[in-house]
Amino acid sequence: MRRKLMRKVIIDCDPGHDDVMAILETLAHPETFELLGISTVCGNNLCERVTENALHVLEWIGRTDIPVARGSLKPLVYDPEPQAAHGYNGLEGYDFPDPVTEPVSLNAPEWIHEQLQKSAEPVTILALAPLTNLALLLRKWPEDADKIEAIVMMGGAVSGGNILKHAEFNVYADPHALKEVAESTIPLTILPLEACADCTITEQEISGWKKDSGKTAQMAGALMDFFAEYGRHHGMHAYTVFDLGVPYYLLHPERFSSFMHAMEVVTQGEETRGQTIFREGNRVKVLEHTDPIAFRKEICSCIRKLDQEMR
Repeated sequence: MRRKLMRKVIIDCDPGHDDVMAILETLAHPETFELLGISTVCGNNLCERVTENALHVLEWIGRTDIPVARGSLKPLVYDPEPQAAHGYNGLEGYDFPDPVTEPVSLNAPEWIHEQLQKSAEPVTILALAPLTNLALLLRKWPEDADKIEAIVMMGGAVSGGNILKHAEFNVYADPHALKEVAESTIPLTILPLEACADCTITEQEISGWKKDSGKTAQMAGALMDFFAEYGRHHGMHAYTVFDLGVPYYLLHPERFSSFMHAMEVVTQGEETRGQTIFREGNRVKVLEHTDPIAFRKEICSCIRKLDQEMR
């Protein structure tokens, strides 16, 4: 994927601690990303809660100019399965004031369609959640595929999963959605669990943010401190910030190795639902490794930049 001076983007997400870090990274680079808005979807938690979480964060950092569109309340086929790692409300660890702003009146697929029709150039989708909104968009407006430059998604696994033995959560939550989107003509880049393993932060970054006087740093430190508890409990010393790898890749594609493959998405089965099977082909770009130290330097720079802009 080529790197452009300016890229129009939409973030489709389910905030989510790692989603928040991805939003911050995107907003810290207006020279690269023109963020048209954020759409939310049922995933890490119920759609009502993750929508409120997106509004919380944008208000906290003074970016209420960014529209938020509430999306699908459930996957295409299965029931929602909120994840405990993000806490009861999907973004536990920091006490935000109640949001004052509201989501836009259009639902997420309608709003995305409107943005695509208004844009004079193709739009890139940063997909950090189950792809339900995008599947519904393409069901109603299949011609919109031509208006999307690419979908870069966090999801899938080459070898081992994090929700089932072979399944990653975003795909497991709505495998039918990924299957439908992958059957379109939209260029698709996948950041699987294996590449996410290099997208980590440590206690050094978390403690530094918590001690910082900056508003963004304190929020990031508190959220990541909560999110890291699972890793601490399992003896880890570096904590994966899954979704943050997506904007990081778009900023620095040269820092990732990758390969092109065909992909099969398993949509059912108690042990196989959500499995992504990669074979010889050229349908999807699958990201592999990146440098964790460079990754950490980038996110620390992002937090500093946002706090400097707020002063």
